[in-house]
Amino acid sequence: MRFSIYSLLFCHFIFAQTNYPKDYFRSPLDIPMQLSGNFGELRPNHFHAGFDLKTNQKEGLNVYAVGDGYVSRIKISTFGNGKTIYITHPNGYTSVYGHLQTPLGSILEYVQKTHYKEKSFEIEMYLKPDELIVNKGQVIALTGNTGASEGPHLHFEFRDSKTEFIINPMFFGFDKNFTDTKKPTISSLYVYPIDNTIVNQSKQPLLLNLSLQKDGTYLASKVKANGKIGFGISTVDFDDVSFNKNGVFNVSTFFNGNQNFNYQFNTYSFYEMRYVNALIDYSKYKKTGQRIQKLFMKTPFALSIIKTDSLSGIITAEPNLASNYRIEVSDYYGNLNSVTIPIEYDSVLPIVKTEPVISKYFIRYDKDSNFEKDNMSVFFPAGTFYEDFNLNFDVKNNRIYIHDDTVPVHSNFTVSIQDSSYNEVVRDKVFIGRISGKSVSYNFTTRKNDVFSIKSKTLGQYGLFTDTAAPTITITKPIQDKWISDVKKIQFIINDNLSGIKSYNGYLNGNWILFEYDNKTKRITHNFEDSLLLEGANDLKIEVVDNVGNSAIFETHFFRSQQK
Repeated sequence: MRFSIYSLLFCHFIFAQTNYPKDYFRSPLDIPMQLSGNFGELRPNHFHAGFDLKTNQKEGLNVYAVGDGYVSRIKISTFGNGKTIYITHPNGYTSVYGHLQTPLGSILEYVQKTHYKEKSFEIEMYLKPDELIVNKGQVIALTGNTGASEGPHLHFEFRDSKTEFIINPMFFGFDKNFTDTKKPTISSLYVYPIDNTIVNQSKQPLLLNLSLQKDGTYLASKVKANGKIGFGISTVDFDDVSFNKNGVFNVSTFFNGNQNFNYQFNTYSFYEMRYVNALIDYSKYKKTGQRIQKLFMKTPFALSIIKTDSLSGIITAEPNLASNYRIEVSDYYGNLNSVTIPIEYDSVLPIVKTEPVISKYFIRYDKDSNFEKDNMSVFFPAGTFYEDFNLNFDVKNNRIYIHDDTVPVHSNFTVSIQDSSYNEVVRDKVFIGRISGKSVSYNFTTRKNDVFSIKSKTLGQYGLFTDTAAPTITITKPIQDKWISDVKKIQFIINDNLSGIKSYNGYLNGNWILFEYDNKTKRITHNFEDSLLLEGANDLKIEVVDNVGNSAIFETHFFRSQQK
C-alpha cells in the first residue's frame, strides 16, 4: 500500500497536461445540462466517476451518443449504475451512460436476445467493433432511475479506452455547458495532533474558528503546538444554476509559502476508488456524517491524484519560529477560496488528553494478523487497513466482536466460525451474518466440514444464523382465472427477510420469460408480448430462491385474447 513519494507540483493545473479533444463530443441530452453530482465528489466508499445530469425529475428523456463509435459493453444490473451502455470512440475514449430506463433500437434488440439466451435479467455483454455501430447524435436509450440511483437522472462519464482510467468530463469541453462564478465554501477546519503532539492544550483533533476577511478569504484562530500536526477541511462547491453541493476540483496547501500537499480531481482508476476512506476522517464520517478531507497522510497510500512533499503534508511547530499555513480550494473554473492559519510553538501541558485505549491487540497495517478465541477467528492480510491501530477483539455469547465500523477497511479480511452442532438438514441453511442493532445482513458463506467462513470489508459484530424460511411472492393485482387481454404488464413483490433473494425466474406456459427487478421496490415486472402468449388460457409460474437455497413458487392461470 506504500508508494514512492511524488515530486511536488507547484502549478494548480499542471495535472491536466493531456490535450483532450474540446469540440469532438456533443451533450448526451437535448436539455440544458445541470449537475446533481460532479466528477470526484466524495461518495460512500468511492469517488464519483463522472457527471450526474438532471433530467427534470422525470424518466424517459432521449439519451444521445456523444460521438461516433460502437457499443463495446452493455451491463444490466439491479445495483450500481443499473442499465448501462458503453460506447467506444475512434479517438481513444469511451463514453458511459448509466441508470437508463431502457436501451432503444438495435441495442434493445441485442439486449432482449441476450436476456432470453442467458435466461437472466442481470447480464453483461462485451461486443466487437462491428456488432453495434452508432453515430454521433443517435438516440441510444431513455433516461431512467435504475440500479442504485436515488432519483431520475443520467450518470455520464468518460474513460480512457486502453487504461480504463476515468477522466473528468470538463476536460472534453463540457465546461462550456455550465456557468460557475461562485467560490467553493469552507465550512469547517480541523487540526490533528500527530504522534504525541499537543495542540491548543489538546491531544485530540480540534475544530478551529474561522473569521471572514474583507477580501473574502478566511483567517483561522491561532494554532499553538509542540510538534507534528496536520489539517483537514470540509469544503463543497456550487455552480450558478444547479444549487447542488458539488465536490471541489483542486486543493492545495502551503507551509511558509512552500506547497506541501495537493490533489486535483482529473483522472484516476477504479482500483483507487476506495481510497476515499483514507482521504477523509473516516471515524468522524461514521459518527457524524461529515466528510473532513485530510490534508496529510500519516501513512502514505497510493492515491495517484495526491502530490506531496517528503513529509506527506505533515508540518512541525518548532521553538522560536512563528509559521504560516494556507489552504486553497478551487473549482474547475478557477474560482478560489482560501484560509490562513497562524502557527506557534507552545509546550503547555494538555487539558484535553487522548481518549483512553482499551485494547489488548495492536494491528500493523503492513503485516498479516490473525486473532482467535474459542471457536472463532479473524484473519487480516497485510494491507487490509490504511494505518496501524489498537484493535478491540472478543468472542462472547456466540458472537465475534471485531472492533467497530469507525475504522475503514481497504480489502477483504476473513471471519471463520467452527460449529458442529448443526445437523445435515439445516447445515446448508447456515450463514455468517453481520449484526447491526436489530438487523442482520447476509454474507456469502462457504463451509468446509464444520467451519463457516466469509470475506468482508466491514468491521463489527458477526455470528451464525439459520434461514429455513422460504421467500415470499405477492402479485400486485390478482389475475387468477381472469381475462386480461388489455393488460400490458404484470408485477410481483418478492422478498426474503433474512438471507435475501439470490435468484428468480418466471415461466409462461412452460417457457422462461423476462422479469425486470427493481431492488428499491422489490418488484419484478414482465411486459407482455403477444408472441409469447397463447390464445385463451395461459399458465404463469414464478420461482424465487434465497441465498441459502430456500425456494418459493407462485402459480396462476389467466385468459387472454389476441384478437384486436
